[in-house]
Amino acid sequence: MGVKPGSHRFAIHPNIIRQVFFLASLIFLGLVIVSELYYLVGALFGAITLYVILMYRMKFLVIIFRWHPTLAALSLMLLSFIVMIIPLAYMGMIAVDKIAPIVANPEIINEAFMKIHTYLLESFNINLLNQDNIQKISDKVLPFTQKTLGGTLNFLGNIVLMYLILFFLLVNNRQVEKWLRQNLPFKTKNVKKIITDFRALVYSNALGIPLVALVQGLAGLIGYWIFGVDEFILMGILTAICSVIPIIGSLAIYLPLAIYQFVTVGTLQGAGVLLWGFLVIGSVDNIARFMIQRKLADVHPLITLLGVMAGISLFGFIGVIFGPLLISVFFILVSIYIDEFGKVDANKPDSVA
Repeated sequence: MGVKPGSHRFAIHPNIIRQVFFLASLIFLGLVIVSELYYLVGALFGAITLYVILMYRMKFLVIIFRWHPTLAALSLMLLSFIVMIIPLAYMGMIAVDKIAPIVANPEIINEAFMKIHTYLLESFNINLLNQDNIQKISDKVLPFTQKTLGGTLNFLGNIVLMYLILFFLLVNNRQVEKWLRQNLPFKTKNVKKIITDFRALVYSNALGIPLVALVQGLAGLIGYWIFGVDEFILMGILTAICSVIPIIGSLAIYLPLAIYQFVTVGTLQGAGVLLWGFLVIGSVDNIARFMIQRKLADVHPLITLLGVMAGISLFGFIGVIFGPLLISVFFILVSIYIDEFGKVDANKPDSVA
């Protein structure tokens, strides 16, 4: 029988079949690799973040001072380990050491809540932290805290792998940049935009956010020590971590802590923590953000909030850096996709069906 006229319109070109098969195989293998190496994502993100920060220093040492690439890479890695990783690891280990017993024995935190509840009820007739509300808080907070501690320990365990990846990125930085420019499937202007915007976001998230948090955490730690808070170091670390959350910020730590000091220690200590929080920690936060983050990329507060929530869940407390970065990169890619494929060329006539 002959082929009916027009039936060739429904035939699929062999090149399209090969392309679909190749993409399907590539996606399948990529999903398998990601699922098996998912626990190493924190190490990869850490290596990329440090690479962006150290890249120009690497070029400076190799090109200007004629250092051997291996020596330059090892020197920068050692410097970053001393300046960035050791403080973060120290804070992470303190947080894990202090919070893990509370997570293992929730009655400790429930008892503290009950003391605050009794104080608020007797002094101000506020029935906020009753047994039902305390149970709801525990059911929400404890699983999140357990996941955060687990992610923190995993990241600390991946530091060696992170520096191994970083070493090869630094030593082969020219090849890395050449590969990116040649293989990213975008216009040249969009490739440059990705590299430029990603670098600005890394500096804002990996340097700006931690510096602001460090200043605010130190201010909190000093005040907590002055007014007799037992775990003032832990509270300072938690103040630093919560400082990255928009709107609420460190208020989430020093307000409940002030109430707890009112209940368990005395009026003077509680009032001192409360005033120190509003006057000193709040002022330090505003000044630090004005002086530091105005020189870096401007990240929308909603992106920071969502990024912190997702980042802590994925990477532990180090996710306060990676989470906002991840969401910001997502929106950069969306804008580039729209520029590449979503805009109609006004010079081309509409296709005829």
